[in-house]
Amino acid sequence: MIPFLDLKAQYVQIRPEIDAAVARVIGSGHFVLGPEVTAFEERFADYCRTAHCRAVNSGTSALHLALLAAGIGPGDEVITVSMTFVATTAAILYSGARPVFVDVDPVTWTMDPGLIEAAITPRTKAILPVHLHGLMADMDPITEIARRHGLVVIEDAAQAHGAEYRGRRAGSVGDLGCFSFYPGKNLGAFGEGGAVVTDRPEFARRVSLLRDWGQESKYDHIIAGYNCRMDEIQSAILNVKLDYIERWTEARRSLAERYDALLSDLPFARPQPPRHARHVYHVYAVRSQGRDDALTLLRDAGIGAGIHYPVPVHLQKAYAELGYRAGDFPVTEMLADEFLSLPIYPELLPEQAAEVVTTLRSAAALRPSVAGSGGAEHPQSVMTWSHNRRAS
Repeated sequence: MIPFLDLKAQYVQIRPEIDAAVARVIGSGHFVLGPEVTAFEERFADYCRTAHCRAVNSGTSALHLALLAAGIGPGDEVITVSMTFVATTAAILYSGARPVFVDVDPVTWTMDPGLIEAAITPRTKAILPVHLHGLMADMDPITEIARRHGLVVIEDAAQAHGAEYRGRRAGSVGDLGCFSFYPGKNLGAFGEGGAVVTDRPEFARRVSLLRDWGQESKYDHIIAGYNCRMDEIQSAILNVKLDYIERWTEARRSLAERYDALLSDLPFARPQPPRHARHVYHVYAVRSQGRDDALTLLRDAGIGAGIHYPVPVHLQKAYAELGYRAGDFPVTEMLADEFLSLPIYPELLPEQAAEVVTTLRSAAALRPSVAGSGGAEHPQSVMTWSHNRRAS
């Protein structure tokens, strides 16, 4: 058996430190927004190379409060993508705003900057790119467009702890960056958790208020807020894990290189991060027109695999009222049909990665129409555009 993710293996390696940290919190009798949270906020801000960090109770809350802190509300529009987990869209709706989707780049699989300006209206207030699978979106053109139009940029960095774009860390390029510490993330708690990072003190202060019932001090509520506080136990665990994040990230990157090499002669499209990017491989996804057959073979062989994400948000029943239909975002829909996520985590052994690829080799032999390594077969217009983008 090769699991898709093995959180127990990670815990075994750092168990004494984790157990000591949890015991320390329990012994202190201080469980919410205490010294462990403060320490983590300072350390994670430093890790992201930002001035401020505010820890909250989930990645969804991080997005929601970041939007509210930036002044997003009813009647506003936020440009984002449909190739993401539904929390991105839900947070926009929680704020009272309307998500406006644009398609993604067929090479990087992240927001296509060339489509943003056509989606801007007088109601547009923010752009919310998603750093999918651990690769940052093309942030320079996104932020340039935002500055010209007076828009806020909020990074959904839930999958991108430690990722970099032209030497800048995820969360530090936009006006606010939002992270999730769900257990399966590259930096995961033992429950829920999230954070907002920013260089702007007014945004940090507003998130502080919003997460704790709008209190400036106890029982002094100056705005209407929420209960979105991070607890001390999760912060203590994250403080331990933060010491290992770079080691674990390099292990992921090494495994991704091994997958790249092992898959090089097989007809699967592999991730193609630009040279200026540091991909942290929260997910290692390949593309295959025979995805469902390959997924079945992997699972029958006892190998965990997944799909991130099989149904784009704009085609989810829960968001039908947004008015989008099949065909609106052809690249997003193509990726949803072809993505196949392979096991990747720091404790995965090289020989296990080889076993995964051996099974994929069987899938390729059974289905010769699996997508080519340079990109899945799709309309020539997309292929040509993709080639031109890569050349530039």
